Amino acid sequence: MTETFDHIVIGGGSAGAAAAARLVNQGKCRVLVLEAGHSHRHPLLDMPPGIFKMINGSKFMTYHQTEPQDHLDGRVHDIPQANVLGGGSSVNAQVYMRGRPSDYDAWENLLRQTNDRVGWGWDDVLPYFRRMEDNNRLHNDLHGSNGPVQVSDPGHIDDMSRWFVQSVQALGEPFNTDFNGATQRGVGFYQFTNRAGKRSSSAYAFLAPLETNPNLTIRLGATVSKVIIENDKAVGVQYRDKRGAHTVRCDGEVVVAAGALVTPKILMLSGIGPDAHLADHCIPVICPLPGVGQNLIDHPEVPITAFANGPYGYFKQGEGWRMLRNGIQFKLFGSGPVTSAGVEAGAFVNPSIPDGEPTIQAFCVPIVYLDRDALDEVQDDFGLTVTTVVVKPKSRGEVRLRSADPHTMPVVSPNLLKHEDDMQEMIRGQRFFRRAFTSGPLAQRVREIVIPIADDEQTLRTHCKRFVKTNYHPAGTAKMGRDGDGMAVLDARMRVRGIERLRVCDMSAVPDINAGNTNAPAMMLGERCADLILGIGSAREGRNS
Repeated sequence: MTETFDHIVIGGGSAGAAAAARLVNQGKCRVLVLEAGHSHRHPLLDMPPGIFKMINGSKFMTYHQTEPQDHLDGRVHDIPQANVLGGGSSVNAQVYMRGRPSDYDAWENLLRQTNDRVGWGWDDVLPYFRRMEDNNRLHNDLHGSNGPVQVSDPGHIDDMSRWFVQSVQALGEPFNTDFNGATQRGVGFYQFTNRAGKRSSSAYAFLAPLETNPNLTIRLGATVSKVIIENDKAVGVQYRDKRGAHTVRCDGEVVVAAGALVTPKILMLSGIGPDAHLADHCIPVICPLPGVGQNLIDHPEVPITAFANGPYGYFKQGEGWRMLRNGIQFKLFGSGPVTSAGVEAGAFVNPSIPDGEPTIQAFCVPIVYLDRDALDEVQDDFGLTVTTVVVKPKSRGEVRLRSADPHTMPVVSPNLLKHEDDMQEMIRGQRFFRRAFTSGPLAQRVREIVIPIADDEQTLRTHCKRFVKTNYHPAGTAKMGRDGDGMAVLDARMRVRGIERLRVCDMSAVPDINAGNTNAPAMMLGERCADLILGIGSAREGRNS
């Protein structure tokens, strides 16, 4: 007999977990979550810096290789994505960042309909951010302190991080006590989704409290083959696990939250997408939507790395006697490097117009930190890496099917820095933060900047093309849009156009990427989607929910 639920959520990541929990808690619905990955319960995932042990090879990560990027001289690079319950929130660096009000007001302008105002402006989404937040320092109009997601100041701050903050101030940037506050601009210390040395992933925050609730069913290792659509209505899901193939049905809605690289793949496998492309793979076209898999946006990231002239930073802190010392300090006193996510400080700057909205985000990592395809280019030593990120990129890529086999990874072409404006912005960011290495306290501790070796235009352009990588924020591949937008996959209520009872609630849904990390917006999207399903149509209606 085929199992039936009220709703089925495909993907137990940041958005999917939040959506499922809201449907169970607020709607008292029977919800099935299908997650292709593993359990989130692992000591290295729980510890804030543990992911640095796994980022370059782990069962908890899926490594999508890009197509050769012609504009990067044919280079192929990785886009790691989570393969675990909790999704990115279980494997990320835990930086808590929502973006700025103008991001969401821009969404509102793009999505506003004269006959159906859903509300995606800052005033509409802020109540969701406040509702989910349990901040250890802030409680005001912008921050909550009673939500499920624990948000904390860094448990440990390395001297290199402090010197970075002081050195950027020496360049004229203000100290910012809250990047999610009144303004993004400045340099300071991030807040993180952890508390007392333990990660606060969406799996822990939203799903763990429901472990004994009979209305929530979670199945791991479940790879979705397709959404079952009958008479233009989503009625169930086909998936496979180690026991074989299964079919489940629902009386309510199917919510796709598999991430911006896999969500469009599932839609296309279900017959929803560019008709000619589906025909190439012998997939019957149920709903021709040319925007599925298009509009791929990601934050491009490029490193600046220097060697230190002394034993500063986290070099070898996870090895040998240092690891034992740090572990004992954590166990006995709950302090030390184990309570740090490995990146404590950062900045938002506009190198061209200092008082304008920031165009570059920076992360300070007190180690030699490079992607795995570049590890052999710089020796490991005491050092510092500052990564610069273009926060509002203009480049767009795409996701397409490689085959009709659900177990085959999609074809991904992100086109990072392909738009010349993005390249120029990145070069300006690299030039700005290179100066920080030779300013203030860092100037006394940096022995040599090893990449990039100079700040002239050609050197920086070559460096950016060689080292640009994902900031782990793919988005936009099933975007919301107004009626009449031929590339819009979703309407403003996150419903797939042309198909009833089918929504997308992860970062695939955004019309443009926010300025900053995407984990918090993904959780907000999940909760917002659940409220739309439950009939709470406006975030303002949900303020007291």
